[in-house]
Amino acid sequence: MLDRFLFQRIDNSPLIIFRIFFGFLVACESFGALATGWVHKNLVEPRFNFPFIDFNWLQPLPGYGMYVYFSMMGLLGVCIALGYKYRFSIISFTLLWTAVYLMQKTAYNNHYYLLVLLSLFMCFVPADKNYSLAVKKHPEQKSDTMYSYMKWLIVFQLLIVYVYASTAKLYGDWLDFGMIRILMRPVAHYPLIGELLQQEWTHKIIGTVGILFDLLIIPALLWNRTRKLAFCLSIFFHLFNSIVFQIGIFPYLSLAFSVFFFEPETIRRIFFKKKKGYIGNEVKVPKHRNIILTLLSSYFIIQLLLPLRHHFISDNVLWTEEGHRLSWRMMLRSRSGKGKFKVVNNQTGEKTIIEPKEFLSNSQQRKVFAYPDFAWQFAGYLQQEYAQNGENISVYLEQSRISINGKPYAPFIDPKTDLANTPWLRFKHHAWILPSALEDK
Repeated sequence: MLDRFLFQRIDNSPLIIFRIFFGFLVACESFGALATGWVHKNLVEPRFNFPFIDFNWLQPLPGYGMYVYFSMMGLLGVCIALGYKYRFSIISFTLLWTAVYLMQKTAYNNHYYLLVLLSLFMCFVPADKNYSLAVKKHPEQKSDTMYSYMKWLIVFQLLIVYVYASTAKLYGDWLDFGMIRILMRPVAHYPLIGELLQQEWTHKIIGTVGILFDLLIIPALLWNRTRKLAFCLSIFFHLFNSIVFQIGIFPYLSLAFSVFFFEPETIRRIFFKKKKGYIGNEVKVPKHRNIILTLLSSYFIIQLLLPLRHHFISDNVLWTEEGHRLSWRMMLRSRSGKGKFKVVNNQTGEKTIIEPKEFLSNSQQRKVFAYPDFAWQFAGYLQQEYAQNGENISVYLEQSRISINGKPYAPFIDPKTDLANTPWLRFKHHAWILPSALEDK
């Protein structure tokens, strides 16, 4: 039964067209990051980047290096779409994208993480076995089929993303639509829809639909009777997100996923009229069956557990941020913070108040007081800077206060903790984060 479910040969038309969409979209993302100034703002301009903890060795290339870096990713995206040296192109893109994802958190986005996972998936599937330059050069490599687990891997991954995104919204500030009001304020100036998006009844619709869409869209796409309606709703939902939130390629990438939910014959009829169809039901168990099952099981166990880890860490994740990333907690909070970084020379006792603007970009300054890992990393950066002059220092964050979702400011970081000489705990609560002032636990 399991072998039939995972290793049945099926038409590979959805995978082939998805490769083309995927390559085109990641090329747009890479070149777009250059054209919009995203690369300059987040990777070139800052003198210090906030990488993921444990990845300090990943730093942006100097000079024009990151412009070349993103240009290479864009060209690799084109190669992926064309199926040119596919394996080299997709593996190279995956490594480059994962590296740029890990080397900065200031512009963190769950969609960037999803693209890491998708790129990894594309490394292991034969997405170039038809309608590619590789097949044109080597016709003997052409294939019209793939294993069914390649479809279900995508489906299960999306199910995890959407279900966790839906359940994460079941908290006070979303359910009373306060978070929706915050999300809609920056778009009040939009022509035609700006004023409409400030209405209370609109907020109720958006908040309710946000929960129900995420929870039901995958089952609705899987069921033949609701598939077309679900696809139409997906188009509206993702185009709305694209227009209102301007989040790059990801609404369109989400629409591209839909090809895995329609019958392969439908996809072939729309995109590949000359492609030979496959209507068999052959089950061909691969030689490395047990290895494949072990890898798939391990991958999905990790994907299921990672978003749950904050439940095993003390206090409210909305307050501490511990366990927030890699958990599909999307558009759930707005944070602002303030405070003063105090540097104490441990030899002389001299005290200095640090102005973050001397070291950080505007977007980084908004993060460094509001997020505990940013504050901790900045303290470590200051320690390194002073060490170059032979000074041994301690760093404290005084008068630290944060506001979450527009609530009153409340004390956040213990002012007596030397952040520069305090270890980071990866799966535990940090006692120097003061107890939550939020009512919603």
